[in-house]
Amino acid sequence: MSGPLSHIRVLDLSRIMAGPWAGQILADLGAEVIKVERAGVGDDTRRWGPPFLKSESGEETQESGYYLSVNRGKKSVEVDITSETGQANIRELARTSDILLENFKVGTLERYGLGAEQLHEVNPDLIYCSITGFGQDGPRANDVAYDFMIQAMGGLMSVTGVPDGEPGEGPQKVGVPIVDIMTGMYSVISVLAALANRSQNGGGEQVDIAMLDVATAMLANQAMNHLVSGNTPTRKGNKHPNIQPQDVFPVRDGYLVLAVGNDEQFVRFAKAIGKPELSEDPRYATNAERVNNLDALHPLISERLREKDLADWLAAFQELKVPCGPINTVPMVLDEPQIKHRQMLRYLPHPLAGKVPQVVSPMRFKASPLSFDNAPPLLGEHNDEILKPLGIGKENK
Repeated sequence: MSGPLSHIRVLDLSRIMAGPWAGQILADLGAEVIKVERAGVGDDTRRWGPPFLKSESGEETQESGYYLSVNRGKKSVEVDITSETGQANIRELARTSDILLENFKVGTLERYGLGAEQLHEVNPDLIYCSITGFGQDGPRANDVAYDFMIQAMGGLMSVTGVPDGEPGEGPQKVGVPIVDIMTGMYSVISVLAALANRSQNGGGEQVDIAMLDVATAMLANQAMNHLVSGNTPTRKGNKHPNIQPQDVFPVRDGYLVLAVGNDEQFVRFAKAIGKPELSEDPRYATNAERVNNLDALHPLISERLREKDLADWLAAFQELKVPCGPINTVPMVLDEPQIKHRQMLRYLPHPLAGKVPQVVSPMRFKASPLSFDNAPPLLGEHNDEILKPLGIGKENK
């Protein structure tokens, strides 16, 4: 193992996305991550397809694309936590683990003797991270949650989508499970902070991460816009609420994303489109005035950008260092020269398919480089390696 966490062991009792995303990040960083799955069933996402990975002979396997996106680098063991043998196995694994991730309903693991306080009796230094929809307390603590509903409840969909009165109006969710992903990210930050504290002061920690809390925190500038102004943020399509011009603009043969971020960039932008006078007009000279007068500015920009092809505008803006870009499809992203140079797409050996594609971690370390050697595991692939040495019971599950 390589990477800055190669000395750390993680017991991952989570499934679906948020917890497994956290576990995959820790695995990418070099930690040994033991993925505990229901015996004979496994993580729910194994069945969340199509698409499913195809074997070397071209037949569909039972490894879904969804599952393969969040479980790289882990070791899979099958454990029945409702059995005494399974509970004993979890306790023994927790004894030698640094971090435990779980996303069961509040109180579930306590009923099996596997709650935070109970496992801290086995391992006082364990960092126990619980990931739920609503947290360990409060009126909705016992409710189940999924990313889509939390995007709605957490306000993200109220500021995402086409404004009322325009074609295609209505709220929209983000095209990836963004709350799950960010919940995983916050979970990793939390357990690493707990590790750092443990190294200084000793002792374990109990971390409580709630998806709704995360979604609320993600409101960021939109929440502060409301708190400062008293106004309710609304859907603005692709228009930035605070910085202009930032939007998707039609060009002669497609669409262009323009992301002018300050007044100096606007001067260069106005020059690039052949309208330098726009940056001298007091209605548009500063960002605040551009936001206030966007109804007049936007049509002027739109009319000009429709006169040329995307490639022409990209070249003109890049020459003058005006932030812009095409709207790439997923295949186009993976074919982007910069992404190829950074080796973000790699192929790992897989026992059924020969190899499996993976979009790898964006983190880069010079002194402790990351390695991507192990594909997402088959269900129970590491039973013998992990469970047999424990010698608990006859069934080892």
